[in-house]
Amino acid sequence: MEALGLKNLRVEVDGPLAWVTIERTAALNALNRETIAELGRAMDGCAADEAVRVVLLRGAGGKAFVAGADIRELTELDAAGGREVSEAGQRVFRRMETMGKPVIAVIDGFALGGGCELAMACTLRLAAETAKLGQPEVKLGLVAGFGGTQRLPRLVGRGAAMKMLLTGAIIGAQEALRIGLVDEVVAAEALTERAHTLAMEIAANAPVAVRQTMLAVDGGLDGTLDAGLAVEAEAFGACCATADMHEGTRAFVEKRAARWSGR
Repeated sequence: MEALGLKNLRVEVDGPLAWVTIERTAALNALNRETIAELGRAMDGCAADEAVRVVLLRGAGGKAFVAGADIRELTELDAAGGREVSEAGQRVFRRMETMGKPVIAVIDGFALGGGCELAMACTLRLAAETAKLGQPEVKLGLVAGFGGTQRLPRLVGRGAAMKMLLTGAIIGAQEALRIGLVDEVVAAEALTERAHTLAMEIAANAPVAVRQTMLAVDGGLDGTLDAGLAVEAEAFGACCATADMHEGTRAFVEKRAARWSGR
């Protein structure tokens, strides 16, 4: 991972887990262009590392997961530049979302604007009780540009998404849990431990099966039920051709722990 040349991120591999920490604490971990590009490189590195099975994404400093996009950069944009920035962020977030390995957002403090959009692009979202989430772009004369107008209604429904997007309101962790924006809320002091435990639960499973499950959900979510079932059947068939499936079924019959090869 050292060859990735990261200035604003730190990547630490711990067994099957990779902790990716955004480190722009002076800017509350705001996403400038350089940080977004580094995030793409970090995720590509995690995707390519066969030892990594789950990625945990967090912000340094305890005050913010990511407080938003870098406002200083936004002030200089025209229409063409704005579209370019939006598309660049969308590409990185979508690549992270579809890389075949779960990414868990570990949300402590503020997750606003681009930070909330980054969390939504993760597979799962854990939040500290003190976390604050929101899409306040309308208060800046903008729309959410890194996927917020698309992922938020898919997660929480059209009405709840419209309320957040149109008011720019910032909500607490419990409200985010109620509407389905986050998946679990824990005490701030227990956040890292709970994230580690959840990641290890996922990492204990067959890597190909985890990847195929994610691809099936992503590939079928926005189509018809029949189309989604076809995607699922393809994923099931792909798993049946793997060494891991044969190992897993044998281990079950033999009442022992499976030894996954990832193949």
